Amino acid sequence: MRILFFLYFLIVPTVLFSQIRSKENTNKIKSLRGDSESIKEQKAKEQATIDQYRFITLDRDTTYIDTSLTIQKEYSHNYLRKDNFGLLAFPNEGQTYNTLQYSLTKFSPYPEIGFKAKHFNFLEANQIRYSSVATPVTELYFKSVMEKGQSLDAFFTLNITPRLNFSIAYKGLRSTGRYINQLASTGNFRFTTSYNTLNERYFANAHYTYQDILNEENGGITTISDFENEDSKYDNRQRLEVYLTDAKSFLKGKRIFLDHFFRINTTKGANNLYVAHQFNYENKFFEYNQETVPSTVGAATVFRFGDSYVTSGINDQTRYNKMYNKAGLTYENTTLGKFHFFVDDFRSNYYYNQILIRDDKTIPASLSRNINSAGGQYEYQKNSWKGNFLYSRSITNQSLSNLDANLQYDLNEDYQFSFKYQNLNKLPNDNYNLYQSSYIGYNWSNDFRNEKINTIVANASTPWIEASVQLMTLRDHLYFENTAIYNEEQIITPNQYGKTINYVSVKVAKEFKFGNFALNNTLLYQKTDQMDAILNVPEIVTRNTIYYTNYMFKKALFLQTGVTLNYFTKYMANDYNPVIGEFFIQNKKEIGNYPNLDFFINAKIQRTRIYLKAEHFNSSFSGNNFYSAPNMPYRDFMIRFGLIWNFFN
Repeated sequence: MRILFFLYFLIVPTVLFSQIRSKENTNKIKSLRGDSESIKEQKAKEQATIDQYRFITLDRDTTYIDTSLTIQKEYSHNYLRKDNFGLLAFPNEGQTYNTLQYSLTKFSPYPEIGFKAKHFNFLEANQIRYSSVATPVTELYFKSVMEKGQSLDAFFTLNITPRLNFSIAYKGLRSTGRYINQLASTGNFRFTTSYNTLNERYFANAHYTYQDILNEENGGITTISDFENEDSKYDNRQRLEVYLTDAKSFLKGKRIFLDHFFRINTTKGANNLYVAHQFNYENKFFEYNQETVPSTVGAATVFRFGDSYVTSGINDQTRYNKMYNKAGLTYENTTLGKFHFFVDDFRSNYYYNQILIRDDKTIPASLSRNINSAGGQYEYQKNSWKGNFLYSRSITNQSLSNLDANLQYDLNEDYQFSFKYQNLNKLPNDNYNLYQSSYIGYNWSNDFRNEKINTIVANASTPWIEASVQLMTLRDHLYFENTAIYNEEQIITPNQYGKTINYVSVKVAKEFKFGNFALNNTLLYQKTDQMDAILNVPEIVTRNTIYYTNYMFKKALFLQTGVTLNYFTKYMANDYNPVIGEFFIQNKKEIGNYPNLDFFINAKIQRTRIYLKAEHFNSSFSGNNFYSAPNMPYRDFMIRFGLIWNFFN
C-alpha cells in the first residue's frame, strides 16, 4: 500500500505540472523573456548536448551524465551506488560487507585510522566527483530497506557561470533490519565547487564532506542450529537469540579538501609550466558502546569479548586527525607529455584520552606521524596510447615508497588494453599498532613492519570478452585473528605474517544476446599460495543474469526484466568483530556453495528509472544455509522498490 501511494504521489504531480507548463506557461515565458539576449540563452539551454553535462574525478577523468537503463544500472542500484560484484552484504542495509574478491582491496602507502569494515560507505577524497553542467541538474535516488526506514540520495548541481560550478548532495539511510539490535542509520553530506579563470590559467576543485555511520551491533546469532533447522517459529528473525542486545558502533568524519593549479606562462602553447597544490584536512571519530557486558546463550552467561575493566557501560572512543599538503611543479610539452615533480607533508594524530599502565606493558595515549615524501610523475597521451608513471619515496625516517605504472592502448572503440604495475611499501594502519578498550584483551601497542605489496594487472576489452588478470605478492601481511580459548569468545588481536602470500585472480565477463533476450555473465577465479590459511577467498565467484528488454506503449516505456544468479564456492570466510570494526580470520566454519536468485522488473519513463526486485526469492525452498559471515545469516526473501529520477532545469 505504501508503494502504491508513493507511485501515485510521484506520477500525478509530474503529469499535472507537465500539462500545465505545456498549455499555459509557455506563452507566459515567451512574453516575460522578450529581449533578444534572454531568447538566445533559452535556445542555448534547449540545445545543450550530453557532453556539456560532465563529471570529473580528482585524476581529471571525465564521464557524462547517463540516464539510460542498462544491466549495469541494475547492478549499481544499491546502497553503495556502484556494482558490488565481489562484495557480500550483511543482512541489513547500511551494515558492512564481507569481501569475496580480494583484488578489490585498495592500498595506499600512508597509514590511515583503520576500522576498515566501517568504511565501505565512507567516501574518500578520490571518490568525490566534480561537475560542469549546461543547465541545473537534480538526481533523486530512493530504495526501500529492511522493515522500517528508507534509503535516499539527493544530488543537485549548477553552473553559476560556465567557469564556476557548485554541487550539494546528501545520502541518508535508516533501516531497522529483521534481527534484534540491527538498526542502521547513516548520512553522507557532500558539497563541491569547481572554478577556472577566463583565460584558463587557474583551475580549482574543492569539497567538504560530513559523514556519520551508526550501526547497532548484535554480534550475530548465538545458536546456528536454530537458524539452519528451519523451524517455522524462527521465520520471525526477532526470535533468534543474538550475542549483543544493546551494543552499537559509530563512525563519523569531516573533511576539507582543495586541489588547484596555476599556469605560469600567460598563454597556453606547446610548452607550459604549472605550479600545483593539494590540501586535505580530515578528522575521524570511532566509538563502540555496550551497556550490558555479559551475553546470554540459552541458560548460560557468556563474556563474548573476554574480561573487562568495567562491569557495564563499555564506551571505547578513538580519535584521529590528518593534514596532508602536496606541492608540485609540472612541465607540459604537447609532444613529450607532462613531467610532474612534487613534495608532500603528511601529519596525523591517532589518540585516546589516557595512558594505560599494565603489568606487562604500558599502552600509550597517542600515535603521531610526520612524514615527508618526494616524487615524480610522468603522463603521456598521444593517439591510442595513454600512460601514467609515478614514483614517490619518503625523505624522513619512515620507510615508505610507491611505484605505480599504468599503460593503456585503445586500438579502436571495440578493442582496449591496459596494464598496471604497483610496488608498494606501506605503513600499517594505526589501529594495528595502537588500540585501547575497556575490554582487557583489546589493548595493544605494537611496532609492526611495513607491508610490501607487488601487483600486476592486465585488462582486455573486446567484442568477444572482457578479461582481467591480477597477480599479487604480499609480504609482512597484517591481519586480525581470534586468540580466545573458548568457542563462545572473541578476543581479537593484530598479527603479522612473516611469510609470503601469492594471490592470483582471473575475471571474465561476456554478454550473449538473442533478440530481445540477453545473458550477462561475470566469472571470477581466485587462488592463493601460502603456508598458512591467512588470506582466505572463495575459488569461484559468479554472477549470471538472463533478462529481457523491449519498448512498450509506443516507446513511452522501456522495460527490463530478468533473473540474476549469484554464487560462490565454500571457503573459510572472515568473521566480523564490532569492537574494532574489522574482519578477522577464522577456521571453524565454511560458508558458500549456495545459489542466490533475484527476480527484477525495471522500467524507464523519460528520465525516470523504476526498479522492483524480489531479492533472494529462493530462500524459502533452498534451505537455511546462506551466510554473510560464520554466524551472520544473509538476507531473507523480500520485495524492494526503488527509483532514480533526473531533472534538467
